[in-house]
Amino acid sequence: MNFIAPISSDSLLSEAEKENLYLKLIEQINKDFNLANEGIDFPMSTKPEELKVQLHEKIYRLIQYKFAEYLNLLYIIDVPEDQIKKLDGSDIVELSEQVAFLILKREWMKVWFRNKF
Repeated sequence: MNFIAPISSDSLLSEAEKENLYLKLIEQINKDFNLANEGIDFPMSTKPEELKVQLHEKIYRLIQYKFAEYLNLLYIIDVPEDQIKKLDGSDIVELSEQVAFLILKREWMKVWFRNKF
């Protein structure tokens, strides 16, 4: 059973739901944000579309107003630095959406592996 990285936030979230791991994904996101002292508390009732939008907004605010905390968050979550460096930072809205996807992808990988092994 191999991990196949999703190509979009929507496909990732639908895969998490399909495998009944969506709530575990929310728990992992909450846990890692709290470890980074960037409290975020997604209720377990958060719908996938809401999660995607709220995560995007949170990343946008961090990049805009709390850049050091944003970098710390990426470190705590363990988002690969080379993937961040490949992103185009000219549009903060677009950048924050791409970073939110990288965060979701990394968190999904943690949840998926923990469930399979």
